Amino acid sequence: MRIVVDCRYVRLDQHDGISRYTAGLVTELGRLHPLTMLISDHRQLTMLPALPWQIVRAPTSLLEPLIALSVNRLKPDVVFSPMQTMGSWGRKYRLFLTVHDLIYYRNRTPPRDLPEFIRLLWRAYHLSWWPQRMLLNGADGVITVSETTRALISEHRLTRRPVIVVANAADRVPGPLRHRSIPETTRLVYMGSFMPYKNLDTLVLAMADLPEYELHLLSRVSQAERDRLSRRAPQARLVFHDGVSDDEYQSLLRSATALVTASLDEGFGIPLVEAMSLGIPVVVSDIPIFREIGADAALYFDPKSADSIAATVRRLGAAGEWAARSALSVDQAARFTWAGSARTLLEVLEAPSA
Repeated sequence: MRIVVDCRYVRLDQHDGISRYTAGLVTELGRLHPLTMLISDHRQLTMLPALPWQIVRAPTSLLEPLIALSVNRLKPDVVFSPMQTMGSWGRKYRLFLTVHDLIYYRNRTPPRDLPEFIRLLWRAYHLSWWPQRMLLNGADGVITVSETTRALISEHRLTRRPVIVVANAADRVPGPLRHRSIPETTRLVYMGSFMPYKNLDTLVLAMADLPEYELHLLSRVSQAERDRLSRRAPQARLVFHDGVSDDEYQSLLRSATALVTASLDEGFGIPLVEAMSLGIPVVVSDIPIFREIGADAALYFDPKSADSIAATVRRLGAAGEWAARSALSVDQAARFTWAGSARTLLEVLEAPSA
């Protein structure tokens, strides 16, 4: 069986969520079965494993609906894409597309790093359900990253095709985990964008009632947004890193009291798994996806209440609480591995067509 994996969404410098999902899966899948990677820029190869590859046009091209005509030349039996927008017209192979979440139907602001024309198309795409239904029904099956998203796909009747969960995971941390009973610092870490649905305003307001803690916001941020959040709670101890390397991220996480997020909507939550795999407790919004990922290891708060956030963070200061949450976190994180997800994906790709 000839497998092709669409790796055109892999970033050129540092992974985002979809880029990391692609790289994590293709690395482990390549250990299980021969495959060819589709790329659109040679620089993507630095972020991918040493596997056979073929370059084609970028997924943002206006000719993307016809991409299958190029892919057909590779004579694949099956193609897996980590996105749902891969063109399928004229394909001569089985195709599996991925839906990570339905966030942008409820939060219409598109990612800020996209070109303006693509942002306009993004908004138009999410005005109704029919474009999504048309794309998904043009595939042979749909992959998603969580049971929470699978339930939403079913609720909105987005496809007649089978929907299979191939979970997200975190990259394996080199070296043994150092077991600890207390945190090294009173640092709280936030890893995520500054999009409105991330609810940073409420998290910052909570920090005003946590003077003993310092909130480190790791992602890139504009000066205007930094100033705006600082004005929301002048007494809060906020540290804006404006982007960190993977090594810096690991170092900050390892010494933190907790990873925190007040997000109102997510498709998964890779930072939760990354923190838990290091034995760092997570203090997060009480929303279905975080209940699925964090289970009994996480501490949950009402994301619309700064008081609830502050009170939940303080729970980690109770005798034995941090150590207990740390141990539970390691066990919970072990459920999510790229190797396990790749095995699930290969079973899907190898299954006979209906």
